Amino acid sequence: MHPLETSRSGRHFLQIPGPTNVPDRVLRAIDQPTIDHRGPMFGQLGLAVLAALKPVFQTESPVVIFPSSGTGAWEAALVNTLSPGDRVLMSETGHFASLWRKLAGRLGLEVDCLAGDWRRPVDAAAIGERLAADSQHAIKAVCVVHNETSTGVTSDIAAVRAAIDRAGHPALLMVDTISSLGSVDYRHDEWGVDVTVAGSQKGLMLPPGLAFNAVGPRALAAADTARLPRSYWDWREMLAANARGYFPYTPSTNLLYGLFEALAMLQAEGLPQVFARHQRHAQATRLAVQGWGLELLSLDPAAHSPALTAVLMPAGHGADALRKVVLDRFDMSLGQGLGQLSDRIFRIGHLGHFNDLTLCGTLAGVEMGLAAAGVPHRPGGLQAAMEFLAKAP
Repeated sequence: MHPLETSRSGRHFLQIPGPTNVPDRVLRAIDQPTIDHRGPMFGQLGLAVLAALKPVFQTESPVVIFPSSGTGAWEAALVNTLSPGDRVLMSETGHFASLWRKLAGRLGLEVDCLAGDWRRPVDAAAIGERLAADSQHAIKAVCVVHNETSTGVTSDIAAVRAAIDRAGHPALLMVDTISSLGSVDYRHDEWGVDVTVAGSQKGLMLPPGLAFNAVGPRALAAADTARLPRSYWDWREMLAANARGYFPYTPSTNLLYGLFEALAMLQAEGLPQVFARHQRHAQATRLAVQGWGLELLSLDPAAHSPALTAVLMPAGHGADALRKVVLDRFDMSLGQGLGQLSDRIFRIGHLGHFNDLTLCGTLAGVEMGLAAAGVPHRPGGLQAAMEFLAKAP
């Protein structure tokens, strides 16, 4: 049997917080003959994709596309702007913030980390206090995660920018939007972000394989003097080739076909409508969790993620056992707990190519799984979500 072959009928429910379900029209766009990445047709595609990306980041600045995972975009943001021994300030909001911190350390940067309990957003006031105390301006960058995929907590980036400005500090602001871009309202220019990091496999509705840096003017200026080693990740070579729609090395041609189609879908729906849809589905999911009598990991209602919901398991019950029952019985994948949350939570992804009926099917699978796995809960979470969705516009 082929390793991906299954005897199940119907489609698999992929309800992890990324990679997300890829729309059929995006899959059809990817499934085109590969063209010459030095030819005129590709140049037209490159220019069109690069132009269509900017509104999603809500920026007029250039957006650089790398053939990589989001981890590569983390590294690109740092190596293009910083030098060995530079100090960066990070906030530990969850597993992915911790991974970015570790990457920075491996690059030879000094990392100041604001500790967190993985249940709350970035503390903008604490960032401001740390910067105000840095009278020598040793801190060269502040790195925060907008939407922490491991916890379902979204941070207020505008508040972080305001805190930096109040401190009168010149540190660059770098923001990870890997699980928020295209799902949660995000404004690179308006919020004064210097580098925005993103990936293809979540709100942009593509398979993994593309990573992005939106690069503001201060970050571009910093790239002229940064001394961390860079070659593959060098913005300068990328931007020079991008001016004509090309890349300095072989790009992910067919993923760029899919990206152009996905961007067209976001444009057709309209970003305000996309963001409202995600907010509505998130609220319906939280109503279901409340109806089941379970606890959200996110403690701050203002920081509940529109893209995913992380749910704490009752004492004495493991999340992995529940996830196995849901997968085996109902052919649905839920997100696992990562790092210190391993086996303590499950995560429901409700981002990307998603609608009301898909959400209802997802929540039905969770409710049936809770019963089948013997997890203490109240019935009726699905009903609460359905009643909300039926009334919502």
